[in-house]
Amino acid sequence: MNFDLSAFLPYQLAVVASRVSKEFAERYRVEFGLTIPEWRVLAHMAQFDAVSVREIQARVDMDKSKVSRAAARLEATGLIEKRGDPKDRRLLDMRLTDKGRDLMARITPIAETYQAELLARIGAQAPEFRAAVVRLLEDK
Repeated sequence: MNFDLSAFLPYQLAVVASRVSKEFAERYRVEFGLTIPEWRVLAHMAQFDAVSVREIQARVDMDKSKVSRAAARLEATGLIEKRGDPKDRRLLDMRLTDKGRDLMARITPIAETYQAELLARIGAQAPEFRAAVVRLLEDK
């Protein structure tokens, strides 16, 4: 029995996800100097007022150490700020600074354009594709 990895759906999905992520990353890396983890942290934080590393880790599917390193770099560049709980120094929340919100306002149109380009490449089946992706994301 021969196993064809290139025809194995989980493999195909992983390759597509990696390629799409890298292709989009090239757009914001060149102009804004962000890495993929930094972009994901910023994008997630733009949706919420204050979040913890643990919340980001759970929502963006990255290791805690990657989220922490990305957050440290974003804090060093003034894009986010961390605030601690005075009663428990282990509990930190993070939020975008004005500079971080301004950057997200500049990146968002780029992200929306890239998404529209991807959907155009998928073609008429894009709505069904999106629905299938949502179903896969909902399954646990």
